[in-house]
Amino acid sequence: MRNPFETEERRAFHDSIARFMETEIWPHVDDWDEAGSYPHEINEKICALGVFGFDIPEEFGGLGFDDQHMRKAAAVEMGRSSAGGVMASVSSRSIMLKPLTDLANDAIKQRALPELLSGRKGGALGITEPGGGSDVANMKTVAHRDGNEWVLNGQKMFITGGMQASYFVIGARTGGEGMGGISLFFVDADAPGFSRTPIERKMGWWASDTATLYFEDCRIPADHLMGEEHKGFYAIMNNFNYERYMMGAQMLGMSIRLFDECVAYAQERNTFGQPLIKHQVIRHKLADMSARIDAMDAYLNQVAELMNAGEMPVTEISRIKFFCSTNLETIASEAMQIFGGAGYLRGNAVERIYREVKVQAIGGGSQEIMRDLTVRQMGL
Repeated sequence: MRNPFETEERRAFHDSIARFMETEIWPHVDDWDEAGSYPHEINEKICALGVFGFDIPEEFGGLGFDDQHMRKAAAVEMGRSSAGGVMASVSSRSIMLKPLTDLANDAIKQRALPELLSGRKGGALGITEPGGGSDVANMKTVAHRDGNEWVLNGQKMFITGGMQASYFVIGARTGGEGMGGISLFFVDADAPGFSRTPIERKMGWWASDTATLYFEDCRIPADHLMGEEHKGFYAIMNNFNYERYMMGAQMLGMSIRLFDECVAYAQERNTFGQPLIKHQVIRHKLADMSARIDAMDAYLNQVAELMNAGEMPVTEISRIKFFCSTNLETIASEAMQIFGGAGYLRGNAVERIYREVKVQAIGGGSQEIMRDLTVRQMGL
């Protein structure tokens, strides 16, 4: 569907990301998936495209401007690559950049941002804990002040990019119960008392590194507190809005790839004396897929316009998260039906995306949480 908000600059940016993904990522996805890792230089190559530099000053290596449509374009092409695990690890820096840029002191920003934005070093956000995911207000990791240091104790779990990250933004409780007692901290991977172990044997995202983080009397300088003490919850929630929007855009890209793979396969595969695409039942599946894709695209474009205008449409972003994930689930299931046995074999985009659907429906806020948040935002 034609995008009414497209400009020449946005199209050029989108095309540059697409060309890179198709030439540098697509040919290697299967090998990296089976190996469970990818070459480290991919981080630097993707970062060189500028996909993580939005809304970050040029002095720190950023682009010096923001555009939600361009952010969307990058996420769509990451999803269309079908390299979910690679993109998850490379992009783990993206969900810690906003709080780092907005709240960290200048010394930390001058040291960390250029290395993160260039891809020389990795970063990750540590919010999820073993006892709770979306229930951020019930965070158990604690931090207390000891002279010129903060001391952290607790665990973080399911931290994407956590094994290769050099820098972390960590949420910890510094006050009483509930959302009002949480603060954010900048933590170096070499901080005393910090350790991590890998989480392996995942259903999908095989090429990503996922970690459990441990803080055992972990000591960090006092000025590594980011923003005001006890006000971290609100920064976390604001950050989630960007993450959820970008996940919606990535799911759109995954859906587009599934559709394109199905069209190509249905044109080549012959059954009962004619190409698969000539069968009405297959044609109807493709029609339904295309309608869902256009609806996702239109929704994302509309919300991008609102965000570019300075709004933060929490209700709509929450809807996007569950709307895109439920549509992706349907499209992925139908794609498997079209491919039949061929889709069940490892080594193709349909199979890979199919087993990575659920992480999109759960990560960043589950469908159930997003529906509940939507209704509460509506005042119901």
